[in-house]
Amino acid sequence: MRSFSLLMLSCFSPLSLAVDLPGSQDLPIVPRMTDAQIVDYRPTAELERIYPLGSIRKISGQLRFDGQVSARGHVTSVTYELPAEHSSTEAFTAAREALQQQDAQLLFWCQARDCGESSLWANEVFGNAKLYGADSEQAYLLLRLAAPKDNTLVALYSITRGNRKAYLHVEQFDAVAPLGDLLPTSATLLRELKSTGELDFPKLTQTPDDKWLRLISRGLNLDTTLRVSVSGPNAEAWRQSLIEQGVRAARMETGGVDGPGLHIKLLR
Repeated sequence: MRSFSLLMLSCFSPLSLAVDLPGSQDLPIVPRMTDAQIVDYRPTAELERIYPLGSIRKISGQLRFDGQVSARGHVTSVTYELPAEHSSTEAFTAAREALQQQDAQLLFWCQARDCGESSLWANEVFGNAKLYGADSEQAYLLLRLAAPKDNTLVALYSITRGNRKAYLHVEQFDAVAPLGDLLPTSATLLRELKSTGELDFPKLTQTPDDKWLRLISRGLNLDTTLRVSVSGPNAEAWRQSLIEQGVRAARMETGGVDGPGLHIKLLR
């Protein structure tokens, strides 16, 4: 995992030889992939913004999704066309890892057809026709930066178009008022666990919290073949509570006290 992360980050550079859209610039929180070219840039503007927390579809002319983050804030976005030697998946993964290394929290993550229709993401969510491609070649992620920047959200959207051109869209949203309590979806927790091999909850330092207990148990029960270790100061209490929520005891073992909060690790 770490060696892959370092390899991917080596593909990034603060400078690029590509010719960018005049007046455009990178967002400091996400380094750009070498030779990627900025093809769309929207400078900071104050807007009312809605970020989906579920697969999107259109019913009777209205966008529908299971959940959302809705707030007013300052939005800045940049869209990169990627060099032919790198895929949209590579760029998306490296951007995600760069943000997670800054302790950003994943709120919603979907890939391919699980996201819904690419045309809706491109035209309705981001207002950028360049991002329209095959539903099977897309990925979307919404993250929340760590405190003291926890009123900032970052949206990533990657796509490969039918002409094989690949794009990565990065959008930063700085809310004008506190965002309050935002929780990830259970499916996102499962995807993160499978992709990174672990889940860290440094703020869950006390006995099991009912909201998080429901989210974590639902995530683990979306794939009943997985086995995990549960670590932290209250690891056994969390393990017993997860069993009470329907996670089979045979799928979990108790680990040590490794740092603050709850830690769940995938057992290969």
